[in-house]
Amino acid sequence: MIYIGIVAMIFIGDCLIKNYMEETLAEGEEKEKWNGFIRLRMHHNKGAFLNAGQKSRAAVATLSLLLTIGVTAAFALLLGKQGNKMLKTGFSLLLGGAFSNTYDRLKRKYVVDYFSFHVRWKWLSRVIFNLSDFGIILGALLVALSAGAGKR
Repeated sequence: MIYIGIVAMIFIGDCLIKNYMEETLAEGEEKEKWNGFIRLRMHHNKGAFLNAGQKSRAAVATLSLLLTIGVTAAFALLLGKQGNKMLKTGFSLLLGGAFSNTYDRLKRKYVVDYFSFHVRWKWLSRVIFNLSDFGIILGALLVALSAGAGKR
């Protein structure tokens, strides 16, 4: 199924990139790409988004695992239904990202973040992402849009 493939591509792709980045860059090291617009930056995020909860890593990992299990259950129920392509795609992206970041929290005890954007807004330039983060953000957006479209 295409939706399971999306989950697998995000999970496997992000894990491979994270392993590569850990092998090639030290924590805090930075390399610029695309005329400096993208910065490859190694960061070990010991919490959730923007390091929130880094002093409660076990709680963050437990919550991440429980949310991932819940989204997996909802996704499994959704796969058996006809239609809902946008919703299924959203859940696929969200779940691929959730699997990868939850795996990191359980195995490594931190999430590997590895790139940021050089933009005029300093606060955004300081935020470091990984591929899973974009899967989660885009997936959540598609889920919300499909839920809103279903109410019309």
